[in-house]
Amino acid sequence: MILKESTLGLETLFILRAKNDRDPWSGNIAFPGGHVEAADHSPRMTAERETREETGLVLEPSNYLGQMDDIAGAHLPVLVSCFVYHIPHSPSLTLNHEISRAFWLPLVSLLEPRRHAMAEVVFGSERFARPALTILGPGEPLLWGITYRLVAQFLELVGQPLCEPK
Repeated sequence: MILKESTLGLETLFILRAKNDRDPWSGNIAFPGGHVEAADHSPRMTAERETREETGLVLEPSNYLGQMDDIAGAHLPVLVSCFVYHIPHSPSLTLNHEISRAFWLPLVSLLEPRRHAMAEVVFGSERFARPALTILGPGEPLLWGITYRLVAQFLELVGQPLCEPK
């Protein structure tokens, strides 16, 4: 999770994963990240490497704020570690082939009740009702799943919990 200051307060960086039949999270809104590789000495190193590979953003150790609680996948046997960084500027991003779009969103906008809903989402060939946030607009992917849970965890930590979806 990468944070930066703006005139609207803290913003966080989201990515839209590119469509890929081999990626179970294809087309979903997420944070930069990915799988641990043999050369990675820690999950944090994995997060930093994946962020650099996917967005071109180099995360400096001095910008590291901490780690949130790990989250287990609900549909696949994965464990996701989330590391929080605060950067002092708006960087230019260079997206790789895994990412179709990147965007910054003010955290305060995630608290707007109109964005919250129980939504039907598709994972693999199954459909589920899950809490979700509309952050891009009608017909666009929703923020749900692991990334939704990470956002909810962060906002709870800073004393601004998400409202209950309708």
